[in-house]
Amino acid sequence: MLRLPEHPVVQLALDAVNLEPALRVAREAVPAGIALVEAGTPLIKSVGLEAVRRLRAEFPERLIVADMKTMDAGRLEVEYAAKAGADLVMVLGQATDATIEECVRAARHHGVAVGCDLVACPDPVARARQAEALGVDLLSVHVPIDQQMLGLEPFAVLAEVAAAVSLPVACAGGLTAASVGRAVAAGARICIVGGAITKAADARRAAEEVLAALQGAVPSAPARQRLGRERIREVLARVSTPNLSDAMHRGGALRGLVNRNPGIRFAGPARTVIAAPGDWSKPVQAIDRCQSGEVLVIDAADRPPALWGGLASLTAVQRQLAGVVIWGACRDLSDIRRCGLALWSSQCCPDAGEPHGVGAFDLPVSIGGQTIQPGDWLVGDDDGLVRIPAADLVAVANRAADIAEREERLAAEIQRGRSLAEVAELARWERG
Repeated sequence: MLRLPEHPVVQLALDAVNLEPALRVAREAVPAGIALVEAGTPLIKSVGLEAVRRLRAEFPERLIVADMKTMDAGRLEVEYAAKAGADLVMVLGQATDATIEECVRAARHHGVAVGCDLVACPDPVARARQAEALGVDLLSVHVPIDQQMLGLEPFAVLAEVAAAVSLPVACAGGLTAASVGRAVAAGARICIVGGAITKAADARRAAEEVLAALQGAVPSAPARQRLGRERIREVLARVSTPNLSDAMHRGGALRGLVNRNPGIRFAGPARTVIAAPGDWSKPVQAIDRCQSGEVLVIDAADRPPALWGGLASLTAVQRQLAGVVIWGACRDLSDIRRCGLALWSSQCCPDAGEPHGVGAFDLPVSIGGQTIQPGDWLVGDDDGLVRIPAADLVAVANRAADIAEREERLAAEIQRGRSLAEVAELARWERG
């Protein structure tokens, strides 16, 4: 039977792909009072059960978890995880009853415990009861990372599962110092914490904050949560356009535009207008069509003369536009800088055109190598411009935040004397 303390505890999830950096984090964090140390699924897939062996050797007094996420071959996977030193082996609730039963039999034979991860089960409460009847020792309510990026949380399902079974229930799903208390209140005996500790520059301090919060302390700093659409500007405010491009698999960048007011960043949904080069009638009218916080995107065929200047910029600031992006020419740069408008354009020239009124509002535009639909989001900073499809906004913003947080840990390791090539283990991952 799983040997858990009577009070709620923390499990450290090492969901890395490189073993040595994962071990360094664990060495920092575990002495703070971590009860269970998990070789996460990415780590096991990357380096195999050697991850479990090393954790067993490093932390002989802690419970070691092998997050195998077993879906088949239950006997084999439990047997070898146990032989590598695991105390607890995880099987998926989506596995067949036969696989779960084989996991349980093998666990009993080798003196280890089996946990059942309910991730993606259509009816997690029903499957929890079935898994309990099949003999597992623990259940885990788990919102996977790809759903965390959409702002989803585990607490409602956790409360239902904890009320339906007599087994200990673990909770995973982006837990932080700010949310472990909610997990315990909903019935969690084990709070599985990964990134809030493993991405921290000081993993020991981060672990202490989580453990203190488990006892009711108020976190000293606001947690970096995964937020939904209604608060997405908060996320975008703390990430860079490189972070956002990385979150879109190195995509989304607009080419050929110049930041005419460096140092000012913006983010907002696009309001589009198409105009003839130099014809400033439709762009100026479009300012009045914009809502506060929107980005006016003008497609003027990447050609002069100018269709935007100081007076249009002043109007845009008064209307509280987030920014202006012009695939064409602007002028009056000193006025633009003076009024503080975030403005990008592909051209700049002193001569303006005439207001003939040729053009159209709220149509897709193709600029800078990207097709921008009305409602897509644009973000600009000193590194450049990126487009985020409206449907992907929440996931991309939260993934960008995750990337930024991971880079903080890498920066901390570099400041301690390691090189980037060493920290990233580049030689191990080279192709060819």
